[in-house]
Amino acid sequence: MHKWIIAGVGTLILCVMGLLYAALGDRPAHPSGTGCGSCHIAGSDVEPDQASKLVASQEQLCVKCHERAVQLSHPSGFVPRRSLPAEFPLDWKGDLTCSTCHVTHGREPGLLRGKKRGREFCLGCHDPAFFRNMKDAGTSLVISGHLDVGRGRGTVDIDAHSLHCLGCHAGGHSGGGSVSVSRNGVLRHASGTAPHPIGRSYREASLRGGFQPEQQLAQKKIILSNGKISCISCHEAYKKDHGKLVVSLERSGLCLSCHAK
Repeated sequence: MHKWIIAGVGTLILCVMGLLYAALGDRPAHPSGTGCGSCHIAGSDVEPDQASKLVASQEQLCVKCHERAVQLSHPSGFVPRRSLPAEFPLDWKGDLTCSTCHVTHGREPGLLRGKKRGREFCLGCHDPAFFRNMKDAGTSLVISGHLDVGRGRGTVDIDAHSLHCLGCHAGGHSGGGSVSVSRNGVLRHASGTAPHPIGRSYREASLRGGFQPEQQLAQKKIILSNGKISCISCHEAYKKDHGKLVVSLERSGLCLSCHAK
């Protein structure tokens, strides 16, 4: 009788585990629901020895699902000047790509290589001096390799990218990049220069006249955040000189990139 009870309990546990697995399932490998041929030249016949041959660059392929990931992220698609650790592989051309940091067909959230995260992850390739020489000592960059627009969305009537920037730059900022935003959405720098609205639709503003055509902005590396003027419209985030202007202010070059004379 005792043996039957043990056997029954064991069977019940196995059934429960089976139901849980069926309900939760195994996290599908990234990218899910996409055929091999959408990325690999060999299509469904892809093998490990030729898997690196893609129909386009990784930057072009990844951006199909991750909109503007290349524009608002750690630089990608170039040959690094230094040798990288083995755990951060380059592609067959010797380029640093998205898969240098991410396991393309992984299952873990974020798909990051290795176990280190944040600053320690960055220091796998960069030396501490790289961050010390930045105005904010790298604080803005080591949070994530991508400018995250998911946090705080909708809590303030400005664009999500600017909201991310304000997470560090609002109020007192040790790197000298302190800013404030007035109730009417005007961002003011601590230096007193170039107060400017953020979170406003460029398209709506241009309908009133006095602005350059929206399609010309990309030529000047000016990025709109979901069609809105943002911190990232004027500043580059992922640069050694963090916060560098996308266009020089000389002869009002930056201003005239958007504003018509």
